[in-house]
Amino acid sequence: MRDTVIWFDFGGVLSPSPAELFAAYERKTGIPPRQLAAALREVGRAWGEDPLAALELGRVTEAHWGREISRVLAAAGVDLSRARLENFGAQWFEGVHGNAAMLGAARRLRRDGHLIGVLSNNVREWEPYWQPIIAPAGGFDVIVDSCRVGVRKPDPRIYRLAEEAAGTGAAGSVLIDDVAENVEAALAAGWRAIHFRATGQALEDLGALLGGSRTGGTLAADRDQG
Repeated sequence: MRDTVIWFDFGGVLSPSPAELFAAYERKTGIPPRQLAAALREVGRAWGEDPLAALELGRVTEAHWGREISRVLAAAGVDLSRARLENFGAQWFEGVHGNAAMLGAARRLRRDGHLIGVLSNNVREWEPYWQPIIAPAGGFDVIVDSCRVGVRKPDPRIYRLAEEAAGTGAAGSVLIDDVAENVEAALAAGWRAIHFRATGQALEDLGALLGGSRTGGTLAADRDQG
């Protein structure tokens, strides 16, 4: 059994923050973040789930989901002439670059002998767009994606699936995630976890967690660069 795996969430940790992504999407399409977020919630409620749950679990296709979002936005009078909602991921991720400091941290961790993974709630059709965003890390040892395994954070089962995929136990699993509920679920599963609120803070916390290692000192020293 491997000793330790550092798991990175994708959205909001390795990628820009949700607020930044919503703002970038507005520049591309003209759709205000508030109205897009409201449409996501309305479609999620209609399916009895969180806003993206059906999509992140692979229960609906991106095209079907996009048509539902389009219907709600059109009913609210939103101009959709610049939007490509049935191919949402391509437009959402267009021009997006990853969090360079966090990707650099992942690269250093792996270089220094740590195992690194991605544990993400994500969408099957979006994989061609988000994988290049994390490529500067130089490769991850294991990726567990909700749409592939049929379970999403904070469901306790996804943490067990991640342990199995990495070949490590709960005590050897560390999660960095920007959603408090996911962090709490990881802690309840016996993992160590860092709640990502800002890049510098997360690097400082990770450096402290790995304080006895060469990587831990490097990360702590680099915390102010985020």
